[in-house]
Amino acid sequence: MRWNELGKFLIITLAIVGGFCVYIRPLTHSIKQGLDLQGGSHVVLQAVETPEMKVDDDAVKRSVTVVERRVNELGLTEPVIQRQGKDRIIVELPGVKDPEKAIAMLGRTAMLHFQDDKGNVVLTGNDLKDARGQIGQNNQAMVGLEFSSEGAEKFADLTARNIGRQIAIVLDGEVLTAPVVNETITGGRAVITGSRTMEEAEHLAILLRSGSLPVKLEIMENRTVGPTLGQDSKEKSIRAFIIGCAAVFVFMLIFYRLSGVVADVALLLYTMLLLLVMRYLNATLTLPGIAGIILSIGMAVDANVLIFERFKEEVKKGRTLRSAMSAGFDRAFTTIMDSNITTLMAALILFYMGTGPIKGFAVTLALGVILSMFSAVVVTKYMLQFLISSEFTKNPWIFGMGAPKEEEVAKQ
Repeated sequence: MRWNELGKFLIITLAIVGGFCVYIRPLTHSIKQGLDLQGGSHVVLQAVETPEMKVDDDAVKRSVTVVERRVNELGLTEPVIQRQGKDRIIVELPGVKDPEKAIAMLGRTAMLHFQDDKGNVVLTGNDLKDARGQIGQNNQAMVGLEFSSEGAEKFADLTARNIGRQIAIVLDGEVLTAPVVNETITGGRAVITGSRTMEEAEHLAILLRSGSLPVKLEIMENRTVGPTLGQDSKEKSIRAFIIGCAAVFVFMLIFYRLSGVVADVALLLYTMLLLLVMRYLNATLTLPGIAGIILSIGMAVDANVLIFERFKEEVKKGRTLRSAMSAGFDRAFTTIMDSNITTLMAALILFYMGTGPIKGFAVTLALGVILSMFSAVVVTKYMLQFLISSEFTKNPWIFGMGAPKEEEVAKQ
């Protein structure tokens, strides 16, 4: 027995199994979870034409950008904002605590105007540099505005020409405040009063910071997934994942014995690598994504089955274990490559043609196919190579490659 080769095999096996036991839970919890796993709100916004605003491709693209900014300003974790078709926007807000307030902000046009006493618009929201909620005198909630350099000049000119008269600050056609100008205001700063609470002032500031929508958006669908339902879906998914993996592991052990052990260890590494890549890519895990992971595990095992069956055929021809293993991997490689390429093509089509959940399935499936090639063809091959080279046993039956040798049966 060659202890050096056996030692390499044992070190790799223990490293993979130990790493899986230690890191699988932290990895799983570090991946972003989608709406269907943790609950939240699913909103579909429809762009609507008005006499002032036309719906075209550019307007919808800019609307997506504004909605993204508003959601990000709210501080929500792991939102999903994507365009659907020509004039719709899908917004998913996982784990949102107050969906009604969040949703109310998404479709608000937020067109800000500064008008003189004759109704002429002098400044717009485009002249703003920043907007923040703040507390004024008598603990009054208000929004502090800071103009751009050009906007500061316009505002100074507006106040200089309207001393003793009112200027109106109008949002979406509604007058928020109409203070009387006492003196020329320089420095590019102003305030909007009238907010009843600090939270209301903050929300108004978010709308102003993120900019106005180029077109009107109406809420076509508002579906809420409760956290209890999301937790139930997560638990069922985890249970299905564990049962599926356990069934695969047992199948490989029964049919391929020691080779099955090697394949199972490689699958543990494959699972860790898949989760690690998803974490690195900041991917969002959804129910279809979990289905893609389970399916890709089956495909990884399928590659091992092809290899081991070719291995078995070479052993039946009278080859040694080492030469049979090498020939088995070489003969199965083309078949594995062809099947995985076609699966990758299907995954790419699903990703570019599908929407949210379908894209999640496509991403995990594609990642799984690529990583399964590495685990099945590279990791399994080298681990088997170390084990066979160690001459731990020369009996093909122990590797699941044929019936027991007569001398082994006699010993039993």
